[in-house]
Parts: sequence; structure tokens; C-alpha cells
Amino acid sequence: MSLDIRSPTASDGVSALLGDARYELMPFDSFDDEITHLPDGATVTVTASPQLGIERTVERSVEAANAGYEVVPHVAARYVEDRDHLEAIAGRLTDAGITDVFVPGGDLGDPAGEYASAHDLLVDLEATGYDFEEVGITGYPEGHAFLSEETLRESMDDKAPYATYVTTQLCYDPDAVLAWIEDVRARGIDLPVEVGIPGVMKYQRLLQISRKVGVGDSMRFLQKTSGVLGFLKQLVGSRGRYAPDDLVEGLAAHADDPEYGIRGVHVYTFNQTADLESWRREKLD
Repeated sequence: MSLDIRSPTASDGVSALLGDARYELMPFDSFDDEITHLPDGATVTVTASPQLGIERTVERSVEAANAGYEVVPHVAARYVEDRDHLEAIAGRLTDAGITDVFVPGGDLGDPAGEYASAHDLLVDLEATGYDFEEVGITGYPEGHAFLSEETLRESMDDKAPYATYVTTQLCYDPDAVLAWIEDVRARGIDLPVEVGIPGVMKYQRLLQISRKVGVGDSMRFLQKTSGVLGFLKQLVGSRGRYAPDDLVEGLAAHADDPEYGIRGVHVYTFNQTADLESWRREKLD
């Protein structure tokens, strides 16, 4: 039975999840405008794009840090050429005052250089001497379209010693997220979790983004999770607009439960921040 959002437990949980959300932005031309809709000093994560490369991620991250935002660059392993390139990236981020990095494997079909996986890069990052306060890795509550569950578990077990938190991939089912966290805890991994949720999205806007980036970073990203079918059904059923009310409310009761260790939400904005912020503020009010 779903919780009544008006109850103290549910409302407190929603506030805990949305009060200090992380916002994922793609480093496209709209970046400068989209970031202005976010709260001052918000935590902004900056993705790596196959079309734009890791250099654009670093550039946007440094710009946002200089503007006063807390920035989390995606240092995607398959985009980094070698140890020298990694050290150069880490140095630029450190010089900009960035203390948190997220290390996914990355979407490039063929690695740009020596790093085929996030684990490969994490090992070298630790050896560089650049000591970031926070290092995030990826979790997959609904699995991965191209990787088996066994492979995903082995990968997380390998990466966890190098990380300080986990950010989950996009998921539309709160029960799937909670069951995944329970499984992770049962395996002895106690890293705090940033639950990845979709933002407020308009179908037409999503299509515009997809066309703008050619083959469509956004649509390829959606295809990584089996939950994309549920999302599309909701999107069509809501006349082209999706908001994550049910997802947030389904997680709310566990937001402050130390056994789950949910630290907050990571919002995949798809560069639609104005509608997202209006929705978030309404939920908090």
C-alpha cells in the first residue's frame, strides 16, 4: 500500500530526498541556460557525451565550479586515453576546487585508450596521488541491456573499495530500487546510495535533444534500462509529460532508514531543468 504523501513520515522522506538533490546535465549548448534554473550552489553532475568527448565535460565542469556550483564531473573510463591524460584531467578538476568525481565505464563502443572499464580507471586514479574526497560508481537496479547480473555484481564488488558512494542508473520502479539496495547490503557493500530518478520530462523536448545530438545520447541512455518501457507507457498515458511523483513517494518511507543508506536523489534532467525545479519546489511546499 502506498504511503499518503500528507503523512509526516512520507512528507519528511520527500523533503529528505528532494531537499538537496543532485542534478545531472548534459554538456550541450543549452547547458549555460539550463543551469540558471537550479538553486544557487546546487550540486551539478556533468555527463560525458560520445559526440563531444571528455574535454567538453571538463570545460563545463570547471565553468560551473567557477560559478559557485558544487560540481561532479563524469570521468568516463572509455573516454580517457591513458595515465597521462587521466592525471591532466584530475589536475584541472582539482585546480577548479572540484572534490567529487563520478566514474562510469562510458558509452563509447571502442575505448579511446587504455581504459576499457571503470575499474581500470579507478585503480589508476588512486595511484595518481589526486585524492578526491568523493568518488562515485554506478549501480543498476533494473539490470543492464548488455551485461548479465553476474557481471554487474562482480564489477561492483571490484569497484566498491575505490568508491565512497553509488549512483544508480535511471529507474522508474521504487520497489526495484529498494530490492536492489537490499541485495547490495546483503553482499556486504555499505556505500551510501544516490538513487537515480528521471526528472520532469516533456516528450517533444526529449525528441529535440535526441535530434540535436545526432544518434541521440538521451535515447541510447534510456535503452540501457529495462524500465524504459514503463517510462514510455507513463509518458504516453500522461499526454507527453512525465513527473516522478510515484517514484519519489515510493522511496520516501526509506529515505532516513540507515539500513538502506539512501543519501539522496540524482536527477537525470535531460536538460529540462525549468519544469523540474517548478515540480520539485511544489513537492517541497
